[in-house]
Amino acid sequence: MSVKVPRSAENDYSAEIIAQRQAFIQENTPANLKHTRQFSFDPETASGNIESLFGVAQVPIGLAGPLLVNGEYAVGDFYVPMATVEGTMLASYNRGMKVIRESGGVITTVAGEAMQRAPVFVFRNAREGRDFGQWLTENFSRIKEVAESTTSIGVLTDIEHYLAHNMVFTRFNYTTGDAAGQNMTSKATFFACEWIREQYKTMRHYMLSGNFDTEKKASFVNSLKGRGRRVTAEITIPADVMYENLRISPKQMHYGQGISNVSAFLSGSSNNAAHPANGLAALYLATGQDIANIAESHQCSTYNYVTRGGDYYYSITFPALIMATYGGGTALATQRECLEIMDCYGPGKALKLVEIAAALTVAGELSLGAASRIDGETRKSDWVESHEQLGRNK
Repeated sequence: MSVKVPRSAENDYSAEIIAQRQAFIQENTPANLKHTRQFSFDPETASGNIESLFGVAQVPIGLAGPLLVNGEYAVGDFYVPMATVEGTMLASYNRGMKVIRESGGVITTVAGEAMQRAPVFVFRNAREGRDFGQWLTENFSRIKEVAESTTSIGVLTDIEHYLAHNMVFTRFNYTTGDAAGQNMTSKATFFACEWIREQYKTMRHYMLSGNFDTEKKASFVNSLKGRGRRVTAEITIPADVMYENLRISPKQMHYGQGISNVSAFLSGSSNNAAHPANGLAALYLATGQDIANIAESHQCSTYNYVTRGGDYYYSITFPALIMATYGGGTALATQRECLEIMDCYGPGKALKLVEIAAALTVAGELSLGAASRIDGETRKSDWVESHEQLGRNK
């Protein structure tokens, strides 16, 4: 017979109800809680972030850096908190950061911003759907007014619409300030859709999400149209700096990247990079981001070449980098401290944070890209050797 987890209708974050859930776990499961039940923050602050709270997951946090960024919002050296259980990862990122510093830093550029909700509107036939698309364009100003009445910072910038069969798939695109904005855009779009339903009587019905925003999924539409922020990070590394620190020449790195491009194409990979999800996930965990947004955020493309002077140019573009410095899990105690390490907590800091995140991935890509090479003389692999030394929890 199943037993319900203890809940409180009055206050589900009090010390008393949390203690009841901890006792429930010990009575009804094989676990003996010792570590998960210990936490230092006020559980009341977790309201809105989690339900049925009983404890915490203590993920180790390491510090990488300094990371030299030449951005428009992030400028200078940054120490980056990274939460992970993968040994060697911080060591690898630190190696890449050393190359970045000796090369003068990573240039970062934010080129776009859009968070979506994507309702689908259903009609009797395609002709009615086509006419509705024209009506959306003609009535955008009023729809914008209704949507923006629900938020103090969200701005509806445009509505894309695509006809398929008797359905009109849309993407309501918003800017959302320093919040990630998924909840904000849901509420705004719902109010807009209800207004549309009242005005447009021939519509059969609508779904608030037609899955065309591809939330928490990699997709072609996000790679072209963007979701969150579109960010590029690029660097030119002198040949001597690359060889001294990574034991690889620009020509060798470029050759390996070319092979990786072919394998990414053959396998249908979401990107042609080595492991951007590694650095992003570690940063997301440390700073209170919605970790499931890694599905969109890790999607990227890389580009590299050897310059006429023999140096190495490398660039990575993220079309759907979703991060926040305000709202969500960013205000939780440990997550706020990690954001404060980079001076990225609170309003006005989101673009700074995404520039740091994009620059961080460059460090990881350079280091792993070089480590996967087999040394022609020693027949050793930096990748294997480093994991043997640092990555095995013996």
